[in-house]
Amino acid sequence: MKIRLWNVGLILLTLLFAGLFALFASAVQHTRELTSQLKPPREASADKTARIALIAQVQNNPFWRSVEEGAASASERFGMDLEYMGPVRIDPAEQTRLLEKAIAERFDALLVQGQSNAANARLIDQAAARGIPVITVDADEPGSARLAYVGTDNRAAGQRLGEYVVRSVGESGKIGVLIGSEANNQQLRLAGFRSVVERYPGLTIEDVRSSNISRLQAEEQAEDMLRSHPELKAIIGLSALDGLGIAEAAKHLKADGLLVFGFDDPGSTRQEIGSCQIAAALVQQPNRMGEEAVTLVHDYMQGRKPTEFHYTGTTVLDRASLADAQDGTQAVAPTERCR
Repeated sequence: MKIRLWNVGLILLTLLFAGLFALFASAVQHTRELTSQLKPPREASADKTARIALIAQVQNNPFWRSVEEGAASASERFGMDLEYMGPVRIDPAEQTRLLEKAIAERFDALLVQGQSNAANARLIDQAAARGIPVITVDADEPGSARLAYVGTDNRAAGQRLGEYVVRSVGESGKIGVLIGSEANNQQLRLAGFRSVVERYPGLTIEDVRSSNISRLQAEEQAEDMLRSHPELKAIIGLSALDGLGIAEAAKHLKADGLLVFGFDDPGSTRQEIGSCQIAAALVQQPNRMGEEAVTLVHDYMQGRKPTEFHYTGTTVLDRASLADAQDGTQAVAPTERCR
C-alpha cells in the first residue's frame, strides 16, 4: 500500500514539475518576443543586400504592376532587392500564405495589402516581433503592428468621387455602386461616397454589389443591376476594373443615358472617357505608393522611424482634363462633359 502511495506521489510530483517547466518555457519565449520588438531596426550588413517582398492583391493587375514599378525603382536606387509576388486571381487566403512564407524566408522588410482580418494582422504582428518591418500599401491593417500605411486616404477619395457624381448626376435620382471586394480600402471608399449621397434626400443608392476585382464580373453585375433597376441614372465603380466592366454592360444593354464613373486608369479607360462611355474616373498614384513604401523601409533601416500615415493623392480624369493635357483648353463643368 505504501509503495502504491509512493508511486502515485512520484507521478503527481513529476506532472507538477512538467507543468512548471512548460510555464517557464512559455514565459521565456514570451520574453524573447517582447525583447525582439525592442531591438533597433535591422540593418543589412555590408556584404548583404536587403531583400524586400512586395505581396500584391492580384499579381497581374495593372494597379499592382504600377505599385511594383515604383517599388522597383526605389529599390534599385537604394541598392535593395525587390521580390514581387501575389495570387494569380484574387484570393485573400493565398495572400496570407504568401505573407507567412515571406516571414519564414526572413525577408528584411515586407510590403503588403491590409485585408482587415485577424489572420493577416497576426502575421504582421509576428513579422514585427521578429524584427521585420511591415508597410501596408493600398489598404491598411488597423490595429496590427505594421510600421506605416502608404496609399490613398480612401474615405476622402470616396467623398471626392461622390461630390463629382452629384455635380454630374444632380441632386435626385437612383444610382448603383460596385465595390471590388470587402477589403478595408473598398469599405472606406463606399463609406465616404455614402456620406456625400446622404446629404441629398432625393438621391439614393439603390444597389451595391461586388465585382471581385474582375472586369468580367463587373460587367455581369452591372448588367444584372441595370435589368433589376432600369431607372438608374449612374453606376459607380470603386475598384480599378469596375468602370470598364460597367461601360461594357451599358453598351450591351444600350443604356445610352447611363453615366459611368470608375476608379483608376487601367487599360482603355482614357479612350472610354474620350468617347463618353465613361464620364470620369478618380485616379490614384500606385507608382508613388510603391516608391514611397520602399523609401520608408530604407529610412527605417537607417534609424529614422516614419510617421504612421503617408497618403498619396488622387486626380479626376475626365474629358476636360484629357483636353487640358492635350492642348491646354479650359475645363468645362462636369454636366457638360458627357451627355
